Amino acid sequence: MTTALDTLPIHAVQQQPTQTAWLVQHLWSAAAVGVIGGPPKACKSWLGLEMAVAVASGTACLQRFQVDTPGPVVAYLAEDALHAVRNRVDQLCQHRGLSLDQLDLHVVTAPSLRLDLEQDREALEQTLTALKPKMLLLDPLVRLHRLDENSAADISGLLGFLRHLNRQHDLAIVLVHHMAKRARQDPGMALRGSSDLFAWIDSGCYLGRRGEQLRLTVQHRAAPAPEPMLLKLARGDGQPCRLLLEGNDTGPPPLAEAVRHQLRQAGQPCSRAALRQMLRVNNARLGQALSTLEERGLASRTPQGWTLPDTPHDTKLNPND
Repeated sequence: MTTALDTLPIHAVQQQPTQTAWLVQHLWSAAAVGVIGGPPKACKSWLGLEMAVAVASGTACLQRFQVDTPGPVVAYLAEDALHAVRNRVDQLCQHRGLSLDQLDLHVVTAPSLRLDLEQDREALEQTLTALKPKMLLLDPLVRLHRLDENSAADISGLLGFLRHLNRQHDLAIVLVHHMAKRARQDPGMALRGSSDLFAWIDSGCYLGRRGEQLRLTVQHRAAPAPEPMLLKLARGDGQPCRLLLEGNDTGPPPLAEAVRHQLRQAGQPCSRAALRQMLRVNNARLGQALSTLEERGLASRTPQGWTLPDTPHDTKLNPND
């Protein structure tokens, strides 16, 4: 027999503090679901483990971001052998002056975990009930199911199960996922597969290459985002391998600055096709750079093509203006 849905009068709903509650300050909200995204070889797994070690040990993530709600962490890394996971975590612990036996981090040793199979879902839920973690790290999403990731119906069902775990166990869920090749103005929209994934995210960390460095962009559903940051995977100096925060990314977007340079050199309007040929970049990246320039009044689109504004701008782009 079907029963009515439970309801409450609005005044009876428990109030929550208006100040943002954090798992890791400015990087991940408390009990938030979300994604660490980026292209291949962008150190997504390193960032996931860095966050896991920080939460499990109560130490600062990237030596800057304090952990507000430390506690046990459960992790499943589908593409890495257990000894490789242990080695990475051990190096992150050495960097903190910790030993592995001080760390409340539990790795799933099952050879596979399929979130589209009821049996595996039940096993995962039992694991969370037993360990009561603050954070669940799943890396990467593509190895955790055999669904069509471009199907909104398939992906929404999987994400609905993860949201259930999130609410039932009051824990943060961190998925590692790949970016599509096509560049987007909003990095969350560049995640591979259905856009339902981006809509589901409470906190997101997006990595991209910038020469020898990594650029980290953070987004939150209900909190301001910090400035983009530059990271580096440090190794080979006799020290344990670790991610280093090298500061905020305060420089101009390189491609946008290169577009301005070409327009200045040309001294006349240039079509988008001509700029693309001069700069040898794909159309999506060029479009993003042109949109940035247009939004900031540093380039204009005319019937003859793109041109610099009448008033010269001798200063470089400022991402904060």
